[in-house]
Amino acid sequence: MDANFSFPQNGSEELSYESPGYTVLQIIPLLVLAVTFVLGVLGNGLVIWVAGFRMTHTVTTICYLNLALADFSFTATLPFLIVSMAMREKWPFGWFLCKLVHIVVDINLFGSVFLIALIALDRCICVLHPVWAQNHRTVSLAKRVIVAPWILALVLTLPVFIFLTTVSDPTGNVYCTFNFRSWGATLEERLNVAITMLTMRGIIRFIIGFSMPMSVVAVCYGLIAAKIRRKGLIRSSRPLRVLTAVVASFFICWFPFQLVALLSTVWLQEMLFHGKYKILEVLVNPTSSLAFFNSCLNPMLYVFVGQDFRDRLIHSLPASLERALTEESAQPSDTATNSSSLPAEVELQAK
Repeated sequence: MDANFSFPQNGSEELSYESPGYTVLQIIPLLVLAVTFVLGVLGNGLVIWVAGFRMTHTVTTICYLNLALADFSFTATLPFLIVSMAMREKWPFGWFLCKLVHIVVDINLFGSVFLIALIALDRCICVLHPVWAQNHRTVSLAKRVIVAPWILALVLTLPVFIFLTTVSDPTGNVYCTFNFRSWGATLEERLNVAITMLTMRGIIRFIIGFSMPMSVVAVCYGLIAAKIRRKGLIRSSRPLRVLTAVVASFFICWFPFQLVALLSTVWLQEMLFHGKYKILEVLVNPTSSLAFFNSCLNPMLYVFVGQDFRDRLIHSLPASLERALTEESAQPSDTATNSSSLPAEVELQAK
């Protein structure tokens, strides 16, 4: 390790595994990211077009528009990450794009996760308290509340603003890494800053960037499912299958990456100074590509899954999207009884 204390974001360049299994673990993430880029840009771009320009803004469309913007912005940066991954973490795009791309990545990944939790909370309120939601769930309130996920995402991205830069190794290869050269007068001081910052960043990302949003999603959809069963609104298992798909996809995509990141944080010093747990470095790219794949799943999971397949074939795709994003809670309701008795499919719309 040189005196700059530069840490690559996605593992060590020093790995020399050349087995077929290792090669496969390097190629598959590239393919997954390429698919994520194509589907994410097209799918989220379509949602932005429909929700942003073809429909009246409601609470639901505002939420989905922000979610699509987050996922679209992130997936648009994937070509840079694909090239860097293919070059074994080298960064040929310069200092400015090193900062910009990773800032966009972090802000929009965090923003996407927090927005998913916010949508789950909004759906839960609509189902559990329909009268309150109809009286107080306004577009102006939604526009104020929607700022909170972006502010929190920006705060969690501060380490990238402060520490990320380009660094050259003795052979002239350039990497986009965390650099702590100016954060201490001695090697020991820089090491302490590096270990402390990376450890805190890893723990905060796991708790605030995954565990808390995942808990909100799970609790909200659990309450919705319990309400549906208690009221006897469910005539088939399809609504619960939709809920299960939403929660399961979020967890399946993100948990492996977050677990690898957490273990890498816990065993950071052993990995850096004793060469242990190299398997975690090998798993970074596959698990991160799976997590990133969630960004192209969101349009399908939160818009298309709840729509009848035959309707999507009969009607145009934009028209289907408009129906999916239409503010269902705008249905007229004169009494608490009427509001509470909304069909399960209406209450669960736009998941």
